[in-house]
Amino acid sequence: MTASIGNTDFQVRLKDGTHEWIADEPASLGGGDTGPEPASLLLASLGACTSITLKMYAKRKEWPLESVHVELSMKSTAEGTNIDRRIALGGALSDEQRERLLQIANACPIHKVLSGAIHIASDLAPQ
Repeated sequence: MTASIGNTDFQVRLKDGTHEWIADEPASLGGGDTGPEPASLLLASLGACTSITLKMYAKRKEWPLESVHVELSMKSTAEGTNIDRRIALGGALSDEQRERLLQIANACPIHKVLSGAIHIASDLAPQ
């Protein structure tokens, strides 16, 4: 994964080797609003991972999960950051299946990363 910024204020090109996309800041913060802001990308990762994890689990169990819709918001305070995640499940699922899927949502890999200790090592690349 690479992130590069050039002459366009706050517009960042993101590449993962196969895909390329843009992150930016909203115009109200001096950006061009040409892509999601970094915090939105973080929430998008959690929403995508949650949705995929639930779909995979239900498919393996042959449960009638037809759709997953995840709404996310984040608020940072002096005490830390809180992420609220609301999950809507479509399909003729039993109450027990719905409850199990909620438990499985907490086991998605990105949820585990965000819930655990995170250590980031930074250094300068040679010029």
